[in-house]
Amino acid sequence: MSESNNLLPSGLPRIESMEMRGIVKRFPGVLANDHVDFEVKAGEIHALLGENGAGKSTLMKILYGLYQPDEGEILLNGQPVRISSPTEAINHGIGMIHQHFMLVENLTVAENVALGLKSSREPVLDLDRVSARIRELADKYGLDVDPNAVISDLAVGQQQRVEIIKALYRGAALLVLDEPTAVLTPQEVDDIFVILRQMARDGHALIFISHKLDEIFALTDRVTVLRDGRVIGTRLTAEVTKAELARMMVGREVLLERVRPPAKLGEPRLRLENVSAVNAQGKPVLKNINLEVRSGEIVGVAGVSGNGQGPLARVIAGLLPVSQGKIWLENREVTHLPTAERVAAGLSYIPEERMVTGVIKDFSVAENLILQDHVRPPYSRGIFLDFNHIARHADEMIRQFNVKTPNRDTLVKNLSGGNIQKLVLARELARQPRVLIAAQPTRGVDIGATEYIHNQLLKQRAEGLATLLISEDLDEVRALSDRIVVLFKGEIMGIVSREEATVEDLGLMMAGEKRLEPAG
Repeated sequence: MSESNNLLPSGLPRIESMEMRGIVKRFPGVLANDHVDFEVKAGEIHALLGENGAGKSTLMKILYGLYQPDEGEILLNGQPVRISSPTEAINHGIGMIHQHFMLVENLTVAENVALGLKSSREPVLDLDRVSARIRELADKYGLDVDPNAVISDLAVGQQQRVEIIKALYRGAALLVLDEPTAVLTPQEVDDIFVILRQMARDGHALIFISHKLDEIFALTDRVTVLRDGRVIGTRLTAEVTKAELARMMVGREVLLERVRPPAKLGEPRLRLENVSAVNAQGKPVLKNINLEVRSGEIVGVAGVSGNGQGPLARVIAGLLPVSQGKIWLENREVTHLPTAERVAAGLSYIPEERMVTGVIKDFSVAENLILQDHVRPPYSRGIFLDFNHIARHADEMIRQFNVKTPNRDTLVKNLSGGNIQKLVLARELARQPRVLIAAQPTRGVDIGATEYIHNQLLKQRAEGLATLLISEDLDEVRALSDRIVVLFKGEIMGIVSREEATVEDLGLMMAGEKRLEPAG
């Protein structure tokens, strides 16, 4: 605990408690927070849990001064405060670590920490003093950060530590962590958890936002669940189960374990032979990729964000040229064929950015369900669309894939993220493909939609589909895959069977610290 009742070990003022009472926030057509009560105390790690759109981010943006509440109040140590900007939040001892780091890559750690702060030697920065303080904080919390290191030279886990140091340097006694582990390897997650527990022991108050239930149970003391903008309940983490939390989030029973019958492998349907590719700047993004996916198999691709997963999906889909090597769909080489011909050859593709390349948001549900296929029977007859068939097809897809939409004529931009992803899945599977590339199929969707999408992928596996699953969620990859490929800087570090894939080995490969011989 702290060295005195009012100060943290760092000498900074301590926040004994933070309460949000009766918080209401409205946006046009949406009640984002509906009389929300939430609190966190010094020395506590309090999880905030809920599906997308439940109101978590809105509530934290109010606490950090990015939004103003329509009703309600915030109390620090029992005293009402008005937080009208992030600067005021910081002045009150509140810091926030965003999912996407707010760092300038070509500056040093010390320069990033000093950005926006006054210097005693204006216009010269106090970088020597800043560096000394960074070293103090790094030693105190085991953060292992060199003040003189350039951000672009640091691994993702080290950049995460810089964000924590930035917040501590500015005096954060209360820290909001928004999906802080989303881009970390398992080993980096373990390291960050050690740091966060130490901060709590020293008297910091921590709010932890995550959709990963395993992390909630590994780290937090209490958990508050939001659904549709309301608080469903607050529980001691040790006194609640995963199934109970999932039910609180979704409002129904959720099957957390995936049923995976033994794979019935058939012939190879997708093969990559020594495939390499470069990006628009001529920088290598894939290097000598050798990979195959068989009928009835899900091959998962794991890796920290930015290590070639996106280019791999786009190369197979025909959206990024191959600089060397060959791609085969079954017995047909498609290396240089356009996307439309690959689709005709049996390829379906769920893109990573569904709102950018997956759908046309100003088109209706029915129109998005026939993208790429509208020029072919049965959706068209000659140069004319068959609107009756399109309507019947749309209604069947909406029913079969449980897409929640007022009707088939609703514009896609008015659907939730989970329902847009179900729509994309419905369209791609309706073609009865031979090969499916599923890139981040559940990114940003809630636990209920994730359950549905996972079950659909496993159903298609049982029916003989060859699926390449690309995901930054290691739990998802391990739950669904028969074999797992790990990418690091565009290279395959190893291909292992699901049974052989330990979290430790996968994490070391994701960090580029271990290379394994392919299995099978």
